[in-house]
Formats: sequence, C-alpha cells, structure tokens
Amino acid sequence: MLRISLLLCLCLTAVSCAGQKKVADTPPQDPIAAKTSDMKEYDGFFDFYWDEKAGKIWLEVDKLDQEFLYVNSLAAGVGSNDIGLDRGQLGDNRVVKFIRSGPKLMLIQPNYSYRAVSDNPDEAKSVAEAFASSVLAGFTIAAEKDGRMLVDFTSFLMRDAHGVSGRLRRSSQGSYNLDAGRSAVYLPMTKNFPNNSEFEAMLTFAGQPQGRYVRSVVPSPEAITVRQHHSFVQLPDDDYKPRVYDPRSGYNAIRYQDYATPIDENLVKRFIARHRLEKKDPAAAVSEALKPIIYYVDRGAPEPIRSALIEGASWWNQAFEAAGYKDAFQVKVMPEHADPMDVRYNLIQWVHRSTRGWSYGASVRDPRTGEIIKGHVSLGSLRVRQDFLIAQGLLQPYETGKPASPGMKQMALARLRQLSAHEVGHTLGLMHNFASSANERASVMDYPHPFIALNDNGSLNFADAYAVGIGEWDKRTIIYGYQDFPVGDDEETMLKAILKKNQEMGLHYLTDADARPRGSAHPLTHLWDNGGNSAQELNRIMQVRAQAISKFGPHNIQEGHPMASLEEVLVPLYFAHRYQIEATAKVVGGMYYRYGARGDKITANRIASAEEQVEALQSLLKTLEPQALALPERILNMIPPRPAGYQRGRENFKIRTGFTLDPLAAAEATANLTLSLLLHPQRAARLVEFNARNQENPSLSGVIEQLLDATWKQPQKDPYLAEVSRTVNYLVQQHLMHLAAETSAPTQVRAIAFQQLDQLAQWMEGQLESADEGTKASYHYALDQWDRFQKKPEDWKAASPLALPDGSPIGTHGMECGWEHP
Repeated sequence: MLRISLLLCLCLTAVSCAGQKKVADTPPQDPIAAKTSDMKEYDGFFDFYWDEKAGKIWLEVDKLDQEFLYVNSLAAGVGSNDIGLDRGQLGDNRVVKFIRSGPKLMLIQPNYSYRAVSDNPDEAKSVAEAFASSVLAGFTIAAEKDGRMLVDFTSFLMRDAHGVSGRLRRSSQGSYNLDAGRSAVYLPMTKNFPNNSEFEAMLTFAGQPQGRYVRSVVPSPEAITVRQHHSFVQLPDDDYKPRVYDPRSGYNAIRYQDYATPIDENLVKRFIARHRLEKKDPAAAVSEALKPIIYYVDRGAPEPIRSALIEGASWWNQAFEAAGYKDAFQVKVMPEHADPMDVRYNLIQWVHRSTRGWSYGASVRDPRTGEIIKGHVSLGSLRVRQDFLIAQGLLQPYETGKPASPGMKQMALARLRQLSAHEVGHTLGLMHNFASSANERASVMDYPHPFIALNDNGSLNFADAYAVGIGEWDKRTIIYGYQDFPVGDDEETMLKAILKKNQEMGLHYLTDADARPRGSAHPLTHLWDNGGNSAQELNRIMQVRAQAISKFGPHNIQEGHPMASLEEVLVPLYFAHRYQIEATAKVVGGMYYRYGARGDKITANRIASAEEQVEALQSLLKTLEPQALALPERILNMIPPRPAGYQRGRENFKIRTGFTLDPLAAAEATANLTLSLLLHPQRAARLVEFNARNQENPSLSGVIEQLLDATWKQPQKDPYLAEVSRTVNYLVQQHLMHLAAETSAPTQVRAIAFQQLDQLAQWMEGQLESADEGTKASYHYALDQWDRFQKKPEDWKAASPLALPDGSPIGTHGMECGWEHP
C-alpha cells in the first residue's frame, strides 16, 4: 500500500513538473492582441481596431516622436453658403507627433512659425522652448508591447475639431453643442492605407435654432448632423526643394521666422506653395514627369457639367508644357468607390448649397516647406445657373414656336470651364491676378465678366463671352514655380530673369487688396470688369443693357411660368453694369503702381491723368441719369406681384411698395452704388491730395460740383423721371453729409463737403419760388435735413438706402474664392 502511494506521488510530481515546464516554454501573450482579439483590425499607416460592441476605435501608436500631418475636414456639410459649412471643406493641416509621459500619450503640435534652421541642436532647442507648442489631445495607454501602445481614440474623433458650433454661433444661427448620444464613428469612410489613415465620425449638434439659414437647410433644425473627417498622413521626404517667394511671382506663400538667420539678412523666410514636380530627364528641354500631377473630378457632377470641368481644368497642361513638361498635368474622373477626403487624390468637387455661393481652391500643404500634398477644389453647383440666367435676360430665348437659344447653355458652360481652371489654379499655388483683364484676359486667375458684343443690327453676340484656355500670365507663373533649371545654373538668377521678362512683356499683376472697389486705387485692377479703359467699357455695357431692356418681355421666360418670374430674369439685366461702375470709380482719384523691387526698371507710381479721371467721372454720372435708371412703363405693366408659392428672395429687387414692383427702389439701389464709390472718404482724400500736388488733377470740389450739376440742378419735365431724379438727389445729399461728418476723413475733405452742402442749400432756397409742388417738397425736406445736420452733426444719421440684390459671384457679396478662405 505504501509502495502504491509513493508511486502515485512520484507520478503526480512528474506531471506537475512537466506542466510547469510547458508553461515556462510558452511565450507571454501580446497584451494588444489580447485587448483587440474580438475587434476588426485595419492595417496601415497607423494600425487601428474597430470595437463593434462598444462603438470605439482603438489606435495603435508605434511612431513615438515621429512627425506626421494631421488634417481635419468636413465630409458631409450643412448646405448653406451663408453658414459656410460645405461638403468637402478642408480644415486645418498641422504637423504633429506623439510623445509619451508615463502612462499617457500626448498628441503635440510643434510651433513651425518660429524656427532655427541650424545644425546646432542647442540653437534649435532654444527657439523651440521660447515659443509655445500645442497639445491637441491626451490618451491613456490601455496596452503596450515592444514599443507599440494602444489607446482609445474615439473621443478624439468625436470632438468638434472643425469648429461647427462656433461657425453656427458666429453666423447667428443659434447656440449648438455636440450631442455625444447622437454621434458615432462613421465606418464606411474609416479606412487605412500604407501612408495615410482616414477616420470619419457622424456628429450631431443639438440646440435651439435662431437664424433663417439653418432653418432653410436642416430638416429638424434643433439637430444638425454632419460628418467630420480626420486624416493622419505621412509627411513627404526631404527631397523637396522649397522655392523662394517673390511678391511679383503671382504665388501664395508660406512664411516663418528663422532665428538662425545672420543679423544682416531678413529674419522672415518666405517660400511659394506648389506641388512637387520633377522631370524624368532633367537635361531635356521637354520631359515627362517622374510623377504627374493628377486631378480627379467628382463623379457626382452630371454631364455636360463634368466634361466642362475636365476640359477647363485640363487647360493647365498648356502652362506646364510652357515650363518644359509633357503631360505633367492630367485630369480624370474620380475612381469608383474612392473617398474624396482621401489625401491621395487631388479633387475637383461638385458642391451643392441651397443658395448660390463662392467656389474655393484649397489645399493640404506641408507647413514646413509649402509643398502641396493635396489640391481640393469646391465648385458651387448653382453658379452655372446664374450665367444661364444672365444670358436669359440678354436674349429673348423662348419665342413661341421656335427652339430655345442654345447660346444660354453654351455661355454657362464656357464660364464653368473658366471657373474650373481658376480654382485649380489656386490649388497649384497661384493667387488672383485682378489686373489681367487689362492684358486681354491674360489670366484665368481674374474674375471675368461675360463680354457681350453689340452687333451692327442691334443683336447681341455671345461668341466671346468667356476666354478659352490658359492665359499668358498663367504660363509665366507656372514657369516661375515649376520649371526645372539645368545643373550649374543659379536658381535665384534664373527666377529673377523670369520676373524681368514678365515686366518686359507688359504683364500686369495685382491681387486681392488692390482690387476692392472702395479703398483701393489702381485703375486697372478690379473684379468682374473687362478691357483696359473702364469708362469706355462702362459706356459700352450701358448700351448693351439698354438694348436688352428695350426688347425685354414675355419671351425671356418659358411658356407656363408665372409672369412674376420675369423679375428674376430682369434683376441681373438691370444691374448688368454694377461691376463696371466699381471699376470705373477707381479711375477717379486713381493711381497706377506695381509690385516692384529695387533694381526693377519699372515706371514709378503715376496718378491717373486728368483726362482719364474726367472721362471716368462723366461715365459714372451717366449711370445716375433718370433715363438710365427708370424701368420702362411697359415692363412695369407686365410684371405682377408674386403668386402663392413664389415668395420674394434675396435676389429680387428690394422694394418699399409692399407687393408691387418698385422702380424707384431699383433706381435708389443702383444710384447708391455709384455715389457710395464716388464719394468714398478715401477716394475723396486722394482727390484732395492729388490736386494739391498737381492742380491739373481733378479736385474734390470740382467733382462734387459736376455731380450736383448732373443731379440736383438738372430739371426733369416728365413726372416719372422727375421722381427718379429726386430719389437720386436725396442720396447725393446724404452721401455728402456723411462725408462731412466722417471723422476718419481728412479735415479738408470734410470742409469741402460742408461747403458744397451749404452752397447747395443756398441754391435750393433760390429755386423754391419757381419750383413745382413735388420739387418744392423735396427742397423743403432737404433744407430741413441740412438745418438739422448743421445744428447737431454728431446726432445726424443717414437714412439707410436699399441694398442691391445679391450679385457677386455673378451671388452674394464677398470673395468668390481664395486661398483656403468662400
């Protein structure tokens, strides 16, 4: 019995020892594998896991202290131009890295605005420690193995990284907060690739709607649901060579302060933004590219729009050919099932909104160098309909028994080709060139107004409405930014030679700030204008406008449409000259100049000649004539009030008459445009200064006297035209009083305006006895306003004139597009 017990004990001991040995030989289990065993794995740039049960994304971080690019964007938007949260809208792009502190991972954004580009690590460290960095997020490590760390990434994806709630608040649409209970990971667009990881979340913002914009586009405006996209992208290698920025080059720039710069050099470094492009054969004058630049067009764009977008964008290949590349710029249809937010694709996206709005050319860039990683164009789909509407007003396309004129669609598609090229140009690194219209349409980077010619028989010709192809300026900018130079050539010398040749070719270049109609002064730089002589073009457009208005009637709308809808077609026709007014006003008190650098052989600043200014003033005064402002009686009799279901909108005339069309309000809006530009305080200040420097230049007093002669002192016998004239006269007095009270204006400007008003009052008092009853009433009112102003000018407030209907982008006021700005 004892022997059996001992034998059993020995056997159990042997089994036990064998079991211990087996455990010791088994490698320890991977904690990350254990944690994620029931999850779906996504291999790629950053491996991550989808926890279906918990609805969470777990991120595996294996790149400590390694920089990469983080981009947030909006995959699905709100659909309102005014709110500005569009499908495909890019947000910020930042260089970031993960660092570890004990059990935590920090996602930190280094400060690349301030650097020390130096081989001395202590010098670089001193600058890095002098300026703040930003920790974007902190994570607790849930598991780790061999330098790999697993963190719950869900909360990072669920935050309002795009600033949706802030945008809703700033646009006065209400106070909204992110509702976590109605937000979730959006798995269909959460993907992984070798060089980029893409994440997407469906976010719901809950709140009380306050504005009409959000109510007009959201089915239940107390809950706004969008999709937010996040991209982690591998940074480009170090083989890209930044190219120096020059303000004459036509490019956008990145800038930073380099504290390693010698004290005799500029601390601020500037480089252009551009794509990487290299020749297969660097020695060849013309070569294919190692990797061509390919843009993809949104599959959601229908035909014939899609073809127009492809054709217009493809024009840029002409510019790259001029820079020595063969087929280096290509345009294709987006591959099926591709994600438009994927940074691997340069994209031309077709974006829908409830109202017309701007188009944009944005990009994802490497903030360290300016290298463009992804070009992203957003084209508003309703824009093409506005050009169609402009053509509809100029033609009489729906004559009974005849087919509709194909010219309307042709003009709209011609503009769409140009717009596609324009926005792609921004994503290639280019800024606007608003002076190109004076160089016979030398650039697609201008804002073109349709050029409608008047035939000898009085008909309108649309054949040259928009230019076709890339302009000469566009080729020169691509040469500056993308041309390779032979080995041994000094790049700085070659770039200067390109700029010098631009000047020798007579190519003008001025951009955004120089083109604004009120504060800026350059006579050739403007939005939506045509030709080198603004005054003559304004006169020409007025003739085209008058001819089209004389023929305007029922044939301008389709059979069966309410007659009231004629107003929508009439508005862009009636205001067809609005942008040329803005261009012509810049000649008065205007000055020519260029972006110059020391050593350039360019003309110094030159005040516009007295002849030019007088010609422009006379053209502007013609736009104030009652005959030009008054809508014909026959048109007033054919457009009834709006029927049920056809409410007035922002692109209708503003009216004071309730429901009926208001011709005096229309006259008021357009006359106010001319007067607000002509009597702008900054223009008035230049008139005073320029006349003091050379008395041959028009004086402010002389301009105001001619204005008063053309308005207040111009009698009208026809009662209708007299009432239009009085509408203009009130505005003239109000603008002059505003000028006299404007504290930002020089004292002499205010003094001259005051004197002219006083003299006008004296003239009115002398006219009272002989005036008819309507005119006498207007004089009494104007004299009372002047008396009130004199007694207490600080309390005087001008009446608010009616605004123009939304127009630009030929849509709403603002900029059509821009570098990552709407």
